[in-house]
Amino acid sequence: MATAPENDSDGTKNARNPTLERCLEVLRDAKNDSEQFAALLLVTKVVQAGAIDAKTRRRIFDAVGFTFLNRLLISRTPDGCPDHIFQALGLTLLACFCTDPSLAAHTQVLNKIPTLNEVICRQHQDNLAMKPVIEDAYQCLFAIAETPAGQQHLLDHGSVSALCLTYQSQNHGHSRALQLLKILLNTMGFQCWKKSKSELMDVFCMLCREFCQSEDSKKFELCEILSFFLPSPPSLTSSPLGIECLKNTYTGLSSILKSKLTVSQRDPALKLSSCLLSDYGIDWILADSRRARSKFLSLLVNLACVEVRLYLEDTVLEEDERQAVIAACYGIIEFGMMTCINAETLLLTQEQKLQLIDIMTEAFGAVVYYLKQVDLERMHSPFIFASVRILSAWLAEETSSLKQEICDLLPFLVHYARSLFSGKVEINQLSCQIAKIRLSEDSSKSAWPRDVLRFLLPGLCHLTAEEKPREILIKEGFPSLLLLYLCSQWEAFNSNHQSLPNHTDVEMSIQTSCGIFLNLVVTEPDLVRQEDCFSSLLSLLMKSAPSLVVNTDHLVLAANFVTLGLMIYRILSNSSVLSTPVVSTFFKSAIHLLSNAHFIKANPDENTSNIAVTGQYFRCWDEISELWFLGMQAFASCLPLVPWLPQLVLESGWPRNILHLLDQASPTSVDMELVTAFQGLLLQLAKHSRQCEDLILSEGGEQKANLYGMAALEQHLQGK
Repeated sequence: MATAPENDSDGTKNARNPTLERCLEVLRDAKNDSEQFAALLLVTKVVQAGAIDAKTRRRIFDAVGFTFLNRLLISRTPDGCPDHIFQALGLTLLACFCTDPSLAAHTQVLNKIPTLNEVICRQHQDNLAMKPVIEDAYQCLFAIAETPAGQQHLLDHGSVSALCLTYQSQNHGHSRALQLLKILLNTMGFQCWKKSKSELMDVFCMLCREFCQSEDSKKFELCEILSFFLPSPPSLTSSPLGIECLKNTYTGLSSILKSKLTVSQRDPALKLSSCLLSDYGIDWILADSRRARSKFLSLLVNLACVEVRLYLEDTVLEEDERQAVIAACYGIIEFGMMTCINAETLLLTQEQKLQLIDIMTEAFGAVVYYLKQVDLERMHSPFIFASVRILSAWLAEETSSLKQEICDLLPFLVHYARSLFSGKVEINQLSCQIAKIRLSEDSSKSAWPRDVLRFLLPGLCHLTAEEKPREILIKEGFPSLLLLYLCSQWEAFNSNHQSLPNHTDVEMSIQTSCGIFLNLVVTEPDLVRQEDCFSSLLSLLMKSAPSLVVNTDHLVLAANFVTLGLMIYRILSNSSVLSTPVVSTFFKSAIHLLSNAHFIKANPDENTSNIAVTGQYFRCWDEISELWFLGMQAFASCLPLVPWLPQLVLESGWPRNILHLLDQASPTSVDMELVTAFQGLLLQLAKHSRQCEDLILSEGGEQKANLYGMAALEQHLQGK
């Protein structure tokens, strides 16, 4: 039943319809079903549901009520009457009532969903008399879907399966069934697939076959619809039926993207391709050869880059419908970028990778150009967030290109991140397409709307190692912002990290923040002395590190906290910000972390022993080895600054353990970097503690220094 505009909100026009008024009077005064039924027949002929205003519609409902309507829907048709006449009348009235959102959400309407499902699935739909009934049923279903809880009720009452069956049977209204499925999948796709997986899979396979075989405008319509039907991985790659669907989809997309098309024809193909790459990587590109697969992926990335450049370089800063397409292009470009930098991915040749990197650099230049034009009023846009996010992914991997352009953009990025983090920017609801952008392995939506820093941090970590961008970041007050962010992330992690759905992301953000601070501490010691935020950071690190060190599940994070704390303390050792007990506990934790990294490993076959990394450290040694060596250096530097620290080290037994490691190992098997780290610590202990020096000598320290080439330690001990 079609819905028309409601022009007379006060019901005046309808009130002047004497026939309608007489019908309503009869409905109110009816003494039996026959009188009520006769009046209803007249009502449905006098006025269509969509041609009346809300006030008149409500008057009809008040006159009829649900009791008689319920009886119409379940009563058998008397002999001699047209089939389903009662149900048809009931559905006409129900469709009329459902145009009122408050009535569509009524319990008495929601409990009619099974009846509506039965109507749209009914066989023998070639009966012309049934078509209006089916259309009324669809109008009711669509109206229910538009209510706040309506979609959940449709799912609970089996509407997804009914709609799938209707489309497969190509019943009357099957195109509307497909549109309603699209609505349900768009908002609650996971739940739909969980409840009706087999039925949805059958429809998806049917759509994929149609998409592959169609050669007319329907191909583009199906392309737009398929992105909503994509099941979560690995549904399609784990079964022959799923593989067939992917092959049909690839064939259809290949046909579209290799043709000369209009923008409206190409856009759905780019969006579908982005979704497939996000969910299934390159596994869906089922071409006949590796060369064909690589050419298709290159084509996709090239097309995406061209679209990004055309849009961002020429567009005005107004939101429009094409931003969802450009967001999809961002996803394609990101996948192409990751494929180019991943040495294990053998799909692309080196020549193809270089070509793609060049064209992607041009696309990112357009992103930078676009963001430079953004003003405060536009910062609420989800598309701006998506643009910053894809740029962040590129900066995490590539900082050598567009150096000046990136430096010019840094003030905006810091201001944007600060605005989102502080909550000063009111964020619009993310559109479905932008929400589906997934960068790297991250598919979390929890970062929206304030955590843009999580995406920016890896690139900023690279940039703070370079003088010019570092100066800009310092000038823009980034260290203070980073401290606020680190504190918030630590609070979230430390409060109840086991229950956080994205606790790994939080932990990685903390680690990367520590990496940025480490760059600043190493390169800008004067800044550390001048900025109060570093004293606050030191306090956080020293108070928090002990709880991390005892938990081997977070060894990388512990290494970051300890090493950064030691590096800052070297500079701020005279600060009164911390009490002695806090400092003492921190150094005990540092000793624990640094001293437990190595052990003696016997080699029975060679009858020798060597110093090896302990098991719990070995699992993450690639991530913490540099931190460990830097921590050793920083710890040694702290020994002259803290009078009681050498005694604390001595009581821990660490110096004796180091000497025992050197005593049992084969000198030729010990890496010189490790020897240098041990020497730095032992030398400072010997210089600043008579007891430590005596211990080193008593354990054969002079001989070991000579044996391992520790010239500075040997010279000091000999000069005693």
